[in-house]
Amino acid sequence: MGMPMMTPQKYRFSPQLWQDCEQYYLVNTEHYLSLQDTYQVNVNLLLLAQYLDQQALFFNQQQWESLTACIELWENNVVQPYRKLRRLTKPHMDSTEYEKMLNVELIMERKSQQMLLQRLNQLQADGDASNINNYLSLFGLDETVVA
Repeated sequence: MGMPMMTPQKYRFSPQLWQDCEQYYLVNTEHYLSLQDTYQVNVNLLLLAQYLDQQALFFNQQQWESLTACIELWENNVVQPYRKLRRLTKPHMDSTEYEKMLNVELIMERKSQQMLLQRLNQLQADGDASNINNYLSLFGLDETVVA
């Protein structure tokens, strides 16, 4: 029986990662929502990029395209239309009804996070530049919009 082949160790991410990411979001919620609305940046992916930069785990641009692609259909066909509907109905809802709509959107966001986590755990950090820049470059932007 031969020696087992050594493979590079992959970093395993747990759902706890999203609680860490949420801390960035809470510091500047309006700015993240502005980037989402102005440039169609996905807030979950931007928060993930910031988190990974903090961990010094870098993914290349192709890997960021892969992460983006894994949630694209879900986001385009479910989350974004629902978000638009929620915003359109806001003036016609009482606060309790509107809060329920926000909670449904949050459930959808958590589903996106699960999909991203699953894809992330299939990847191996293979980049040498800022995750924020690699992700934002997909929109023709760089980290100066986050500052």
